[in-house]
Amino acid sequence: MNILDENILESQRQLLLRWKISFRQIGYEVGRKGMSDEEIIPLLLALRQPTFFSMDSDFFKRELCHSRYGLVYLDVDDLEAAFFIRRLISHHTFDTYAKRLGRVMRVSAAGIDVWRLHSKQVERLYWTD
Repeated sequence: MNILDENILESQRQLLLRWKISFRQIGYEVGRKGMSDEEIIPLLLALRQPTFFSMDSDFFKRELCHSRYGLVYLDVDDLEAAFFIRRLISHHTFDTYAKRLGRVMRVSAAGIDVWRLHSKQVERLYWTD
C-alpha cells in the first residue's frame, strides 16, 4: 500500500490517479490532517505492507528502518514528486511492496540512497533509464 504524506501536492496526487497508481494520503483516506511525524510511524505499523512517501527529510534516518514498512524521502522539487514516485515503484529493485519493506530511501534526480535493515552504511543506486 502506497501512503502519501499530506505534504504531497494535490497536483501530484492527481497525476498519480491519472497514471492509475494506487495510494492513500494522510488526512484524506488514512490518518488525519496535521499528524506529527511521531504519529505516522505507529500508523504505518498498523497497515499492511505500507510504503510511505514524504517530502520531509526527517524520514531519511537509518534508525527508522523496520521490517513492516518502507520509507521514501522525495528529495526533489514539489512538482516532480509523482514522477519520482512512479519511477521508484517501477525500478526493478523496488517494484513490489515486499522489495521496499525494511528500507529507508532518499530519492533524487541523481539516484536512490538506501538504508537497509541492519546495514551499517547507505547504499547508492543509480537510475538506469
